[in-house]
Amino acid sequence: MDGPQLLKPALYAQGDDGVAWLNGGACACGHVFFPLQDFGCEMCGGFGVDLTPQRLKGLGRIVASATVHLHAGKGREAPFDVGVVKLDDGPVVRTLLTSVGDAPAPGQAVRAVLVEVDGKEPGQRVRDLRFEVQA
Repeated sequence: MDGPQLLKPALYAQGDDGVAWLNGGACACGHVFFPLQDFGCEMCGGFGVDLTPQRLKGLGRIVASATVHLHAGKGREAPFDVGVVKLDDGPVVRTLLTSVGDAPAPGQAVRAVLVEVDGKEPGQRVRDLRFEVQA
């Protein structure tokens, strides 16, 4: 996909079918995690060669979601929706949603997409990860 650069290319990538991939990892014990890290497996303590990169397809289901109406942070205006997503590939991630003011209900299927957002520089556009309800 052409267009603005990814805001955090170490965390995600564009998939061929419009669904973004998350750059996670897997341990030799079978535990799958996101984001990719090399500190050690939180399940068994394995590290080094026990941890391998694994692309996680950005498909899952909403565990919980909420609309943020008041936000003190700079760079993000309220309202916006946040969610907890259980990925089909295993890990649970906290993320921003594409919906605004209409957060999805638990159990709804979602997919990861890359959307254009404002960058750090004035007028700069970048692509960042969000999850949207699957039609």
